[in-house]
Amino acid sequence: MYAISESVVVNPPGARELTRAQVWKGLVMKAENAVGFVSAMMSCKIIERYDDGFLREIELRGERMRERITFTPEVLVHFDRVAGARFPGWIDNLLSDSERGLMLTFTFAIGFPGAAPGSAEEKSQGDAVRESYLSAIRTTLARTRELVEAGGI
Repeated sequence: MYAISESVVVNPPGARELTRAQVWKGLVMKAENAVGFVSAMMSCKIIERYDDGFLREIELRGERMRERITFTPEVLVHFDRVAGARFPGWIDNLLSDSERGLMLTFTFAIGFPGAAPGSAEEKSQGDAVRESYLSAIRTTLARTRELVEAGGI
């Protein structure tokens, strides 16, 4: 599995300040319907709800898959690909405090069929996907700011 982790300062200088609760609400909204948050997401439908999250079916880059989403309130959203994924794996969105303020850390681990673990091919495929995932985090924060300004959060 190819894994990366990247932390983004939630409130950089000049940006409208978001609280932990507001960012959390944005992360939950993204998990429930990622279409407005992730440009490569074509559809997102909740199949079943649980006490700690839900199962959703998504279409991402033309592929249908199911993900089990679990929540640790105001700290972590965990996405686990459980069915239909050509690229198996998991994604975490973690909120934490640091000396730089509130941080959103994005971690993903994804397998690439046909690419040997640790190979140059795996790294090349992972690096290609990396930017789209990091873009989704930036878009999530921007969309959350828009929703806060519009009174939706």
